[in-house]
Amino acid sequence: MTDTAVDLVVLGGGSAGYACAMRAAELGSSVVLIERDKLGGTCLHRGCVPTKALLHAAEVADEIKEAAAVGLRAKFDGVDVDGLHQYKNAIVGKHFKGLTGLVASRGVQVVAGDGVFAGGRSVNVGDDTYTGTNVVLATGSYSKSLPGLAIEGRVITSEQALELQWVPQRALVLGGGVIGVEFASVWASLGAEVTIIEALPSLVPAEDPWVGKQLERAFKKRKIAFKTGVRFSGVTQDESGVTVTLESGESLTGDLLLVAVGRGPATEGCGFAEAGVEMDRGFVLTNERLATNLPNVYAVGDIVPGLQLAHRGFQQGIFVAEEIAGRGPIVVPDSRVPRITYCDPQIASIGLTEQQATDEYGEVETLVYNTAGNAKTDILRTAGGIKVVRAKDGPVVGFHMVGARIGEILGEAQLIVNWEAYPEDVAPYVHGHPTQYEAIGETMLAMAGKPLHVHS
Repeated sequence: MTDTAVDLVVLGGGSAGYACAMRAAELGSSVVLIERDKLGGTCLHRGCVPTKALLHAAEVADEIKEAAAVGLRAKFDGVDVDGLHQYKNAIVGKHFKGLTGLVASRGVQVVAGDGVFAGGRSVNVGDDTYTGTNVVLATGSYSKSLPGLAIEGRVITSEQALELQWVPQRALVLGGGVIGVEFASVWASLGAEVTIIEALPSLVPAEDPWVGKQLERAFKKRKIAFKTGVRFSGVTQDESGVTVTLESGESLTGDLLLVAVGRGPATEGCGFAEAGVEMDRGFVLTNERLATNLPNVYAVGDIVPGLQLAHRGFQQGIFVAEEIAGRGPIVVPDSRVPRITYCDPQIASIGLTEQQATDEYGEVETLVYNTAGNAKTDILRTAGGIKVVRAKDGPVVGFHMVGARIGEILGEAQLIVNWEAYPEDVAPYVHGHPTQYEAIGETMLAMAGKPLHVHS
């Protein structure tokens, strides 16, 4: 039994926790980082990174299928599942090794085990206690299900989907948000028949409605089926497959059901409520500077209400480390956090939807640029568009983009929105040709009143 005192104790070693620990150590603090599993958390081991590896493999499969269209002879003969997992796991393993080395190089003490917040400024791991001048709670999230829907057998979450040793012939996906459309996209590219079930009126319902319409149109072309505005009623399964019943009475059958209805805060059993931390439905409540109601106790990442994105947690971890150090970092609201969905076509957005902008500014202007007029987009044999929202005669407040690899050009859009630039500010700057990102230049020219490759 030990009792260790340090400047900072971080409970959770995912994107938010390790970023906080490393930045605090850089700023001169002694840090203990407690993690029950592996550094990197869900994002590195069961989420962002392995999922995007599968999505890249799916993109390669689609390129092979379409090789003849660009004058190449190639044939898609199927999936080497063992090879696919080796590729995915090698990427995860490489980055886990690199992260472990980086954390160690900063002098952060990593403690393996289940940490329980004991109140005050202490965290217990078994019989050992770690006390900090400050404590940061960063325990992450888990895959949710619906009441009465057990995750077992052929009913799986994204964690099990990442480790499947076979490609389903017929896949059902419950939930048309980010996780649902990404796995639907992977499986469709690898040869499965996929049907998405979404209770809300459109796919990716958190995005601007224009985005949902673009994705639905693209999924129809890809023969990915979806049923929106319908509610799940029940599921039965046997050795041969699953049958999903909808409240309408309709039944769907498949080899498996992926439950992709969102992620919940992983706070149960962590001692937060018992120690007096203010909570709401499992989430830890904070002020805008990520301080909880308890003195010297902060929370970051997926347990804080809002966007559950690894890069949001990463930024919050850095923010809190600098806040504790007295550096007064700027607050980045969720609306200014970039959002990317890696299905095919990709979705990338930053800022406000048209409705959100209208609610905030009253009068807005919008422009939609069809990327069919972009040469690089044509070379990539994709389609999509960019919708820009600006306050009337004011700054750009929202970008919403759909297209292959479109997430790679979100950086400029993020700067435009976060720096509250006017289209007239951006329009004079030169965009390389032929590139996808010159589509942003075209939208800014058009919004500045001088459209070139845009029909006015």
